[in-house]
Amino acid sequence: MHPYGEGCGRAAIPSPNIWDHPAIYEIENRAVDPDGLLLAAMQRIHPLAGADVLDLGCGSGFHLPVFAALVGPSGSVTGVEPHPPLVAAAQSRVQSLPATPLVRVLAGVAQAIPRPDRSADVMQARWAYFFGPGCEPGLAEVARVLRPGGTAFVIDNDATTSTFGRWFRREHPRYDPAAIERFWARRGYRRERIAMRWSMHTRADFEAAVRIEFSPAVASAFLADHAGCEVDYAVNLWWSRY
Repeated sequence: MHPYGEGCGRAAIPSPNIWDHPAIYEIENRAVDPDGLLLAAMQRIHPLAGADVLDLGCGSGFHLPVFAALVGPSGSVTGVEPHPPLVAAAQSRVQSLPATPLVRVLAGVAQAIPRPDRSADVMQARWAYFFGPGCEPGLAEVARVLRPGGTAFVIDNDATTSTFGRWFRREHPRYDPAAIERFWARRGYRRERIAMRWSMHTRADFEAAVRIEFSPAVASAFLADHAGCEVDYAVNLWWSRY
């Protein structure tokens, strides 16, 4: 996760957690929101049955099988990812899925989504690109590929609350939650605040995940003060109907 998104060019800003440590990030993916609160909120806002879903910045494709099960045979799922090793991992993940719905993984960036106009009903960007100012080229692309009535979901950290939010603010002191809120409000996005959990099976997994999310000194300080395998974690689910 890069807290400031991508620039206006055509290249992706590296995401050092998943790009450099995909195996640990897989553990982290399994640990995020074990109660399914995020997905339940998305389903309430825009039911996924029969939808054509775009997962923008899909990484290793962790969420693609989940979306495939929800859209059903009349829908489709497309993952778009800029980092070639993650594109390959995502393609490998979906190879064993049933022939329907159609699930595919494409190499590409948010600033130039490799999909036709009006080809998606739902877009997810989960800790992948959109963190306020600087993501306007990607938003223009989202507006292009979503059909009328389609919904864009942007998931990022709520740095104003939770233990993880406090850790995030310490690691990224330039992150300005008020500026982020103003950015999305000006563009007509609504917000759902979701208080969820980040829950690992073992302390070793928890420590490994913390160490790929934060710099060494900061991670060590957090781990010294925080026992167990779980932390409370607040996120913003920004969404807009197009």
